[in-house]
Amino acid sequence: MTVKTDRRDARGMAQLIRMGWFRPVHAKSHGSQEVRALVGRKQLQHKLTDIELSLRGILRGFGLKVGKVTDKTFEARIRKLVTGHAMLEQIAEAMLAARATLLEQFNKLHKAVLNIVRHDEVCRRFMTTPSVGAIVAITYKSTLDDPNRIKKSRNAGPLFGLTPKRYQSGQTDVTGGITRVGDEMVRTALYEAANVLLSRVTRFSALKRWGLEVAKRRGLKRAKVAVARKLAVILHRMWIDGSTFRWTKTQATHA
Repeated sequence: MTVKTDRRDARGMAQLIRMGWFRPVHAKSHGSQEVRALVGRKQLQHKLTDIELSLRGILRGFGLKVGKVTDKTFEARIRKLVTGHAMLEQIAEAMLAARATLLEQFNKLHKAVLNIVRHDEVCRRFMTTPSVGAIVAITYKSTLDDPNRIKKSRNAGPLFGLTPKRYQSGQTDVTGGITRVGDEMVRTALYEAANVLLSRVTRFSALKRWGLEVAKRRGLKRAKVAVARKLAVILHRMWIDGSTFRWTKTQATHA
């Protein structure tokens, strides 16, 4: 029986590489890794949400309902509700102080992200696409890193797990939901952009018209996934061509 050791593992991997039994993997540049770490500021945002929900839950137990508030009016609303309740005032003071610190640091990181996007020519071109804002643009660019890592733009969908998964065995052939392989952050950003495009963007484009047609045939949820996949393809092609978004098919024909 062969005993597993680090030396034997290293020799085995060397043999695999020598015979070519491996698949190359793209290593992101140092700059892209830094930007992705900055974009990952959502951890602070999640903590902010946790504190706000905790405060709402505590006050609800005393019959105090916060209701609809904005980020700016949340603190004033909480202080108004706890006035006259000594224990609640003490709890709210501590939690609001923690919230204020998190919010301050989150805003600093958010401004840093916006500053990077402002000076990035590729991201500014991405943002000519409807529903693609600064966060979606920088998330996509820092994740893909190098547009030449995929030969065809249509491969951007499978790269980010936005294509249907398929199971085949004998006479069984089942097509299920999306594969969800690849980077979750960019997949989420593209899906959110697709949701905004189909539900909030008022200006019509060939892309939105196509998405609404898919929604009529397959339902809105699947249409959002399809539009997210289409956005991944479009952004890659814009990056390769150095072009901006084309709102109509006519513009695409004349380009």
